Amino acid sequence: MRSPKTVKALEELGRVRLSDSFFMRDFLHSEISQIEGIPNIPDFPDVAIEAGKNLCQKVLEPIQSQFGRVSIRSAYRSPAVNAKGAENGNQYNCARNEANYAGHIWDYRDEDGFMGATACIVVNRFIPYFEETGHWQALAWWIHDHIPEYSSMNFFPTLAAFNLSWHEQPKKVIKSHIPGSKGILTKPGMDNFSGDHSSEYLRLIKFVR
Repeated sequence: MRSPKTVKALEELGRVRLSDSFFMRDFLHSEISQIEGIPNIPDFPDVAIEAGKNLCQKVLEPIQSQFGRVSIRSAYRSPAVNAKGAENGNQYNCARNEANYAGHIWDYRDEDGFMGATACIVVNRFIPYFEETGHWQALAWWIHDHIPEYSSMNFFPTLAAFNLSWHEQPKKVIKSHIPGSKGILTKPGMDNFSGDHSSEYLRLIKFVR
């Protein structure tokens, strides 16, 4: 599939079904694209689709099956959109393009030749729990224990939104930008990486039932 150059072609790309619940169009919205007037369209749609299918089928669908609707805040960025977000001292909180290949830039493989995809999501039914408890780690540990295909998570304070990644060579790192718990929650080699973390999310499971 070529990069879309017409409205019809872009409509066809948007209609590609990545999983039971998600279509490619769900991941193409970008505030940077809207404000700066830069089309957020993959250069290599076939690679973006393959990476997106892995993200949706292996990571997002299991979360939605357990917790209900997953909302997409931002996801795919074209190289031009991401570059605009990273310029002028990282004005839109985007990493440089080379660091975002196989991340938010789905259709470019990383420097080692691996494919990946990142989306910033909100788990809607998790919001009341987070607002009541501030315990973002509950969702992080549930995903860590139940979704072996995830590569990384990075949590933010607003709505407990977080970047969630799939990658062919998963890093298995969980980070937070939430005040009071900034830094790394776990990664390979840390004492808390392995084992059963169910005590961290038992209350969450009961809360969302």
